[in-house]
Amino acid sequence: MKSIGICLITGLALASAAPAFAQGNDLAYCQALIAKYQTYVGHNSGGRHEDVDQNANARMAIDQCNAGDASGIKVLERELTNARVDLPARG
Repeated sequence: MKSIGICLITGLALASAAPAFAQGNDLAYCQALIAKYQTYVGHNSGGRHEDVDQNANARMAIDQCNAGDASGIKVLERELTNARVDLPARG
């Protein structure tokens, strides 16, 4: 019975560590997306209304990533893909 409890505790500890590791990977990927966006897309603004909206969305996504929230990944991926910029490696 004691070994079952140890196995259960170990399993729970490992399971709780996995999301933190995944979140760290997401945030690192988010930072890589920001770097690509700022290098290849962020400085380009044609002054059109669509560009302003897209840049506002990208700025919001960048702010989210910088605050530790990886939910901006999809927006930055879309902005880079639309600009025909290769996405950075994830992982």
